[in-house]
Amino acid sequence: MPASASPSTASAGTSPPHRPPRAPTRDLTQGPIGRTLLVFALPILAGNVLQSLNGSVNAVWVGRFLGEAALTATANANNILFLLIGAVFGVGMAATILVAQAMGARNPQQARRVIGTSATFFGGTAVLIAAAGPPLSREILGWMGTPAAALPLAEAYLRTLFLAVPLLYLFAFISAVLRGAGDTRTPFLFLLLVVVLDTALNPLLIFGWGPVPRMGIAGSAMATLVANAISFAALLAWLRWRRHLLWIGRADWRLFVPDGAILRALIVKGLPMGAQMVMISTAMLMLMGLVNAQGVVTASAYGAALQLWTYVQMPAMAIGAACSSMAAQNVGAGRWERVDGVARSGTLFNFVLTGALIVPLVLLDRTALALFLPAGSASLEAARHLNHIAVGSFLFFGVTFVLSGVVRSTGAVVPPLIILGLALWGIRLPIAYGLQPWLGADAIWWSFPASALCAMLMSMAYYRWGGWRKARMLAPAEPVVATPAEVGGLPPSPVCAQAAAAEPGPVADAWPPAAARRPA
Repeated sequence: MPASASPSTASAGTSPPHRPPRAPTRDLTQGPIGRTLLVFALPILAGNVLQSLNGSVNAVWVGRFLGEAALTATANANNILFLLIGAVFGVGMAATILVAQAMGARNPQQARRVIGTSATFFGGTAVLIAAAGPPLSREILGWMGTPAAALPLAEAYLRTLFLAVPLLYLFAFISAVLRGAGDTRTPFLFLLLVVVLDTALNPLLIFGWGPVPRMGIAGSAMATLVANAISFAALLAWLRWRRHLLWIGRADWRLFVPDGAILRALIVKGLPMGAQMVMISTAMLMLMGLVNAQGVVTASAYGAALQLWTYVQMPAMAIGAACSSMAAQNVGAGRWERVDGVARSGTLFNFVLTGALIVPLVLLDRTALALFLPAGSASLEAARHLNHIAVGSFLFFGVTFVLSGVVRSTGAVVPPLIILGLALWGIRLPIAYGLQPWLGADAIWWSFPASALCAMLMSMAYYRWGGWRKARMLAPAEPVVATPAEVGGLPPSPVCAQAAAAEPGPVADAWPPAAARRPA
């Protein structure tokens, strides 16, 4: 990805020397915390909504015009894709935090080292998956128990989808590191381009038109590939044209050689964060089994409620991701008072934005849930009932997500994983299973607020009394911070040593001063 603004890079032909960079990054260590966090989080939220809507529109094309077997095929193949993306989700978060810490410390060269190593890791992993995936597609789908009627369609769809994995991985990676550098607007705009192209190309490639052949269900996957290819190429061209601070030009290609310390940090810190997605997915699968055992009416009601909950949880997820990047920049700058301010503002915004969705979904639940159920469905009242019990849990979930994002910004990634494990496997599932003899299906619904409340309380306790401020993404001896550097679009700022000196006590000592580290 990405270019130094140094004269050597400019002269190496990475971009026209007469075009100066124009604020390619945002300093999240300055300005009003609440306003900065909200402006930073809104494009992430909009991007999440876009992706969900894109999936819904594509499902309409496949389901309505190619049939139920085709829709089942895409659902099975997409589950595999989500698993593959989730497998490297934590590594992407680790890269985001490392970049944000380096940018907060006014050390773009370290950020570019992180990006070089991360790009090689993501690119290499994606190529291996793209090469191994197509010949194994039928076996993988068979292991998942894909219905026989949908298997040939699912295989055709998944084979093409595997070819798109390198583009999906690298696009997600660049978006993540841009967020670490304080830029959420650029990833959103290019994600918007992906969604527009994917939506337009789906019917064209599925049904064919003029010289474009009819591809059937494989055309839907091909639309994803083409849309991501065009948007990814456009994003790279934009970064190069703007002489983005993080662009790695030809003169600095050596940065793509993996750095051992950074690679270890990506894996050691990234795996626990990625494990959280696996833990959530497996717990939800077990709950789904309990719901299915209640019969079709209850299962349909739960499915309708899940459609609403997908959107209810989006504000918390966007704010949590924004808090992680913003807190990491302030950790890198040694501005711990702002780290605490990020946590407070993020918690407040979670209650406001999530609450603003919950209230109308409770008051107008009949209308909202009826969108996903047939007219006169017996499941509607059951869906309203379970929604009234469980939807408020997303307020507690949001607090946990925000505080976990702030805690992870220092490199403390294991405690949030433990808290999540206790909440899901120690509270939610035991309540859902154990109380059924007394509460029936309501035991499942009450397990949501009970586990979410306990997770919030544990997260608050760890945030208040835990040792997360002493955690580090890289070992102290590693070159994390170099001499002060001017960052394009950012005002001059003191290095960590100066910012930390103003913070008395153990919090300041938790982040070693720049003078104590070897220069990069």
